[in-house]
Amino acid sequence: MARLKSLPLLLAAGGLALTATAADARHRERHGPERGLDSLNQPVVQRTDFVLDLAGRDGGLPALERGRLRGWFASLGLGYGDRVFVDEPYGPGPATSDVARVAAEFGLLLNDGAPVTAGAVQPGNVRVIVSRSTASVPGCPFADNGRGPSSTSANYGCAVNSNFAAMVADPQDLVLGQAGSVSVDGTVATKAIKVYRETPPTGTKGLQDSQIRGSGH
Repeated sequence: MARLKSLPLLLAAGGLALTATAADARHRERHGPERGLDSLNQPVVQRTDFVLDLAGRDGGLPALERGRLRGWFASLGLGYGDRVFVDEPYGPGPATSDVARVAAEFGLLLNDGAPVTAGAVQPGNVRVIVSRSTASVPGCPFADNGRGPSSTSANYGCAVNSNFAAMVADPQDLVLGQAGSVSVDGTVATKAIKVYRETPPTGTKGLQDSQIRGSGH
């Protein structure tokens, strides 16, 4: 009789285990894998390469081609975060120097190397490549009315990550970051601390007398 009495308890425990397993499976299906407090949607960086072939000479780019290049840069809105490359069939020459001077008018320097582009550069030509990266957070904002208040929603972090992707000056920094300075000037590094320590508090000289003059009304 003792075994018969314990059988319903075992069945009940088994039913609870099956119910918990099914609920856990539904949770994973709806909510994805357990990720703690990490937001599901992260910034994604995409790169686009713009290409322009110019006719060069032994002495560099003619004035007409430099004007084409300058107008092309202006139409792209060339600025910080863009990377400019030059691809010459026989290595850097006078044409590369001319492209560097035009790029300097927009506040940019040439980058080493060049991305792989379609087609070969014809002899006597020079190829200018502008590589531009953009950052965005696909799938944001995301709304799912089926998610309970106790679970981490897929919309969690959308506002922060979207604003971060929109405000970063160079989207490539989200992928590669920036190399730190090799040398550090200790004087510059401690200047702010020195000023903070040596500047007397504003209240040491007492309160200044102020006169309030009425308008006579």
